[in-house]
Amino acid sequence: MQFSAQSNADKPTNSAIGKPMDRTDGRLKVTGAARYAAEFPMKNLAHAVVVRSTIARGRIQSIDTSAAEKSPGVLAVITHLNAPKLATTDPPEVSDRYIKVIPVLQNDRINHYGQHVGLVVAETFEQAEYAATLVRVAYTQERPVLEFAANLDRAYAPERINAGYPTDTQQGDLEQGLSAADVRIDVTYTTPIEHNNPIEPHATIAVWEGDRLTLYNSTQHVDANQTSVASTLRIPKQNVRVVCPYVGGGFGSKVPTREHVILAAIAAKQIGRPVKVVLSRAQMFTCVGHRPHSQQRLRLGAKRDGRLTAFAHESIMETAVFDEFAEQNGVMSRIMYECPNSLVTHRIVPLNLDRSMIMRAPGEAPGSFALESAMDELAYALKIDPIELRVRNEPPRDPESGLPWSSRSLVQCFREGAKRFGWEKRLAEPGSMREGRYLTGYGVASASFPARLRPSSAIVRVLPDGRVQVHTGATDLGTGTYTVLTQVAADALGVPPERVQVEIGDSNFPPTPASGGSFGAASFCTAVQEACIAVRQRLAALARDDANSPLRGANQEAIAAADGRLFTKGQPARGESYVAIMQRHNLAQGVEVRVDSKPDDAAQKFSMHAFGAHFAQVLVDPNTGVIKIPRFLCVIAAGRILNPKTARSQIVGGVVWGISMALHEETLLDARYGNYINGNLGEYHVSVNADIPDIDTVFIEENDPHVNPLGIKGIGEIGIVGAAAAVANAIYHATGKRIRDLPITPDKLL
Repeated sequence: MQFSAQSNADKPTNSAIGKPMDRTDGRLKVTGAARYAAEFPMKNLAHAVVVRSTIARGRIQSIDTSAAEKSPGVLAVITHLNAPKLATTDPPEVSDRYIKVIPVLQNDRINHYGQHVGLVVAETFEQAEYAATLVRVAYTQERPVLEFAANLDRAYAPERINAGYPTDTQQGDLEQGLSAADVRIDVTYTTPIEHNNPIEPHATIAVWEGDRLTLYNSTQHVDANQTSVASTLRIPKQNVRVVCPYVGGGFGSKVPTREHVILAAIAAKQIGRPVKVVLSRAQMFTCVGHRPHSQQRLRLGAKRDGRLTAFAHESIMETAVFDEFAEQNGVMSRIMYECPNSLVTHRIVPLNLDRSMIMRAPGEAPGSFALESAMDELAYALKIDPIELRVRNEPPRDPESGLPWSSRSLVQCFREGAKRFGWEKRLAEPGSMREGRYLTGYGVASASFPARLRPSSAIVRVLPDGRVQVHTGATDLGTGTYTVLTQVAADALGVPPERVQVEIGDSNFPPTPASGGSFGAASFCTAVQEACIAVRQRLAALARDDANSPLRGANQEAIAAADGRLFTKGQPARGESYVAIMQRHNLAQGVEVRVDSKPDDAAQKFSMHAFGAHFAQVLVDPNTGVIKIPRFLCVIAAGRILNPKTARSQIVGGVVWGISMALHEETLLDARYGNYINGNLGEYHVSVNADIPDIDTVFIEENDPHVNPLGIKGIGEIGIVGAAAAVANAIYHATGKRIRDLPITPDKLL
C-alpha cells in the first residue's frame, strides 16, 4: 500500500504548511533555555585555550611549556611533542572534503599565521588563557607567500571546484562571438577576503565515558563531525556521539570539523575530565575558514538589440598551500543567460594563509557581483534598460546542460519587482536623479541558487496518546528547521502542530546532510514527510483489516488524515482516531517508522534552481561619498514556501549580508607577517541597524512538481546572491562612477 502526498485539493483548510507560524523553539531561545554547545553543564569541567602560531611559514624549532605547566590551575599543555598520533590519511571510502581526517599537532610544520601549535588545559578559563601566554615557541622562519597580485603567475587549474562542478566549461567559439558583437566590454572585478563571523563562536565540550566520546559541538553537520572525529582518533564511528540541538549561526564555517574539536577530545582523554574549548573572535579569523579574495574578468559581446554573442567569466582566487579549495565563482554565469559562445574558468593561487572555505552562497555570492555588474555595464553601453537586457537573454533551457527548467520564474520576479519598486520612475542617465542634496540611483540584479535534494533519514513515531515525535540528525542554524519540520509532520499526519515534537541535532538520530547548500529544508522535510506517510500507511492498514474499524475494507486511495484521525474522503464521519486504532491493537509503544529517503532521477532530467531579482535605491552624498540605502526589494521564486515568516527572515538575512558585502566587509592582510590587521569585530566592519533599510520581501507563487515531493526550493543563500551587485549598480546610476572593487567605500567615490 502506498500513500502519496496530499494534493492541495485534499488538504484540510487548517493546513500548517504555508502559514506564517511562529518558531516552535522561539520561547526557549528568548528565555535562555535553549542550550548551545558551550552551555551544557558538566561536573568537573576543565577549560582549554588554543596557542597559535605567530609566523606564517616555517618550522617549530622549540617549545618551552615549563612556565605554563607551573602556572596555577594548569592540568596539561599539549603540543606536537606530546600529542597522540592521529590518522593522517582518509579512509578509502571517504571522498567528501568535509568529512576528512584532521591531523592536528602532528608535526612541527607551520603553514599559516594563527595555526594551532598547542593547547593549554586548566581548571578555569582565565587560568588557561593566562597560561597560554606563557608558552614560548621558537621558530625557524621561511619567507611566506602572501601577496595575491604578486603571485598570479603561480595560478593553476584545480581538478574540480567546490560542490563538484567542472573547473572550466566552454561552448561555441568565444573569439568568433566577440568579433560578431556590435558592443563589447572587458572588465575586471575584485572581492576581498571576508570572514563568516557567526554570533555563536566555534565551541566544543568533549566528554569521555570509557572508550566512548560525546561531543557537544557547534556544527552544521553532526554526522560529518562523527565520521571525521572517529576517523582521526582511529576509533569506531559508533563510539562517537555528536550533540548539537541549536546553532548560533555558521554560514558554512561549521560544516567541516575543525581542529579545536579534535584538541578538545585529546585533552579530555588525557586528563580524564570533560574539557571545553571556545575559540575567541580573533582565533576565528585564522582557523575556521574565510571567503577567498577573488579577481574576476568578464568579457561580454552583444548585438545592438542586446542579444549576447559572447560571454567569458574567468576567475582567480587564493587558496591555502596545505588545503586546496576553489570557490565556484562562475557557475551562475553558466546558466543565467542565453549565449552561443561562452567560456567559464577557475584558477587558484596557493598562499600561506589559513584555509579558504565555504561561506554563505559560496561561488554564487562573489560570482554574482561580477556577473550582474557586467550585465549592468553592458546595458548602459547598449542604452538598453538593465531589466530588459536580462529579459532579452532569458534562456528557454539550461544553457550549460541543455535540460529543461523544472521551473524558472526570473522574468516574473523582474516584472513584479519593477512594478512594486517604481522602476518606471528611473531616469536612464547616470547622475541625473536627486533627492534633496543627495544623488540617488536605482540598481537591479538577478539572483539564482541551485535547488538540490540530498539523501536524508528520519524516524517518526505516533505515541499512544496521539502525539507525534520526529527524530532526525538535522541541525537548525536559527533558520527555522524545528518549525518547518513541525509543519510538514503536522500536515502529513493530519494533527495540530502543537501535537508534534521535533528533536534534531544528534548523531544518534538518523543521518541527514548538512544544514548548508540550501538543500537542508528540502532534504529533511522530504524524509520527514515520507516517514509520516509510512506511519499513516501502517495505521491505515491496521484499520482496513480490522472488522471493528469503520475503515474496514476502505479503498486505500480514499483514506485521508486530519484532526488526528483517518477517514474516507467525502465521508468524514467514516473514520477513527489514531488513538483508537492503537488502543484496539494494544500498541502500548505507539507506531514508529524510519525512512531513508533518496532523491529520484529528476535532477538528471531537469535543471533545478531558485531565482530572484534584487532592487536597490541608494542615496550618495556628493561631498562626502557617504552611501545610504533607503529602500531594498527582493522578489524570490523558490517553489512552495513552507513558512512565509521564517522564509522572509532568511531572505532578509541574506540581503543584509549582501549590503554588508557591497559597502563594508573586507579582511585586511598584513603581507609582511600573514596576520589579519582587522581580525576582530571592532575593526572588521559589518552592516549595523543604521545601514539597513526596511527590506521588502516578496515570494512569487511557483508550482514546481519536479524538485521534490513538497515542491520546495532552498532559500538560505539566494538572498545574498546578486544583492551586492544591485547596490553597486545603483551607486553607478546615482554617481556615474563604476566601482569594480568591493567594498564600495566613500573614498572610492571621491
